[in-house]
Amino acid sequence: MMLRLSIAPDRPFPGSGPATLGRRAPSRSRSASTTSPIRLLGLLTLLLALAAPPVVKAQPGDEQAFQAQLEALGSRKFSDRKTAVQALADSRHPGTDRVLQWLLDGELKFSSTLNRPVRVLDDGNSLTDTLSGAAVSSADAGRLSRISVNNALRNAISSAQALRALSDPDPTARLQAVRALVDSPDQEAAQTLRELVVDEKVEEIRQTMHMAIAMVDIGSAQPERQLAAVNNLTGSLRPEARAAIASVLDNAPADSELARVARSALDSIETRVSLYKQIQNLFFGVSLGSVLLLAAIGLAITFGVMGVINMAHGEMVMLGAYTTYVIQQLLPGALEVSVLLALPVAFIVTALIGIALERGVIRYLYGRPLETLLATFGISLILQQAVRTIFSPLNRSVTTPDWMSGYLEINPVLTLTYNRLYIIAFSLLVLLVLVALLRYSRFGLHMRAVTQNRDMALCMGIRSARVDALTFGLGSGIAGL
Repeated sequence: MMLRLSIAPDRPFPGSGPATLGRRAPSRSRSASTTSPIRLLGLLTLLLALAAPPVVKAQPGDEQAFQAQLEALGSRKFSDRKTAVQALADSRHPGTDRVLQWLLDGELKFSSTLNRPVRVLDDGNSLTDTLSGAAVSSADAGRLSRISVNNALRNAISSAQALRALSDPDPTARLQAVRALVDSPDQEAAQTLRELVVDEKVEEIRQTMHMAIAMVDIGSAQPERQLAAVNNLTGSLRPEARAAIASVLDNAPADSELARVARSALDSIETRVSLYKQIQNLFFGVSLGSVLLLAAIGLAITFGVMGVINMAHGEMVMLGAYTTYVIQQLLPGALEVSVLLALPVAFIVTALIGIALERGVIRYLYGRPLETLLATFGISLILQQAVRTIFSPLNRSVTTPDWMSGYLEINPVLTLTYNRLYIIAFSLLVLLVLVALLRYSRFGLHMRAVTQNRDMALCMGIRSARVDALTFGLGSGIAGL
């Protein structure tokens, strides 16, 4: 038997022409167009499967160990609960973090039927299984007993959470975890930090890790470790570091090298703490002075232009505060912008009241300072009683927006609150706007002219009565701010 092989020639067979080739080409084109979308869809499916995050599933051994640790949380002994929490810190079960947080929040109760804790919310109407994370009915949970948490167990939970967060890819989470370990030093945590500090790339986290290690080593029985720990804590301003160094100084022999280094470190820290406290006091004084600056500017304007000491000027500050309170009551859903809306409203309200007082009372008392004092003092009493009648004598609180809450922490002993920073910035802004108004506006020119020489200003056609009214309104409006 002979095997014949047929090999297609590189050129067309005799007798085949362009017409024959033209009929075969569309068949290949349709086949390619049909196959290409299928291949593209398959390739896209493969890429999505590779890009999808892996599903973390607990191994059978992890599941059994996790269940045993949950059962131990129901023990009546705090020592057994603490041991269970320390074991949970090393657990690879995906439900560990939520269990630790629920335990810290005091939301766990032990189920006698399930033989493990359940999360209890809404006065017992919502139950969640700590093992599976699924909802549990009250009938399935059975009798529930409270799992109490004392300070020692709470510290153990915080340490366990911090240890688990040390491997978090987010630098902010790692930094918070290390700071938590600084607050509650732990020997096991220090050993973990010694292993992690070598590979840590963020300088701030690395320094905080060294501090946490030093907080553990400073209580060591070895003087060499204590000496190294004191040297590491010398530049720290944290209260825990100062207390630890002071403890070493109290317990070390007076003539030892350790006592000398500890005393020098403590003196250096106290000097820096004193300096930063002075800076903070200065900041508080400037912020308080900024409020008084706004009130003083308005009083100085009215006295400088009109020669009137307004005894009701403080009540303008009060009216500005109550205007803010009314704005927040009218716009309860816009607390974040209520303060910004209250600024122009408070200025307009107090300015109009000031103009009304000047037109109705004060303009008849020019040149009689005693009568002006008595009249404005009486007006202040009238305004106070009016506010008591409308709003009651009880104090009314104004809600601070979220963007004005919080503080800027320069270091552990120097914090600048955002509301005081905003007060200082706002006072400077008002001062700059007022200076620009007095120097570059027509009204400012007329005001300065009346202040320097009222008679000559009248001769130049400046209406001093109008300037007096607007000046009194401006001073009152600034006080209302």
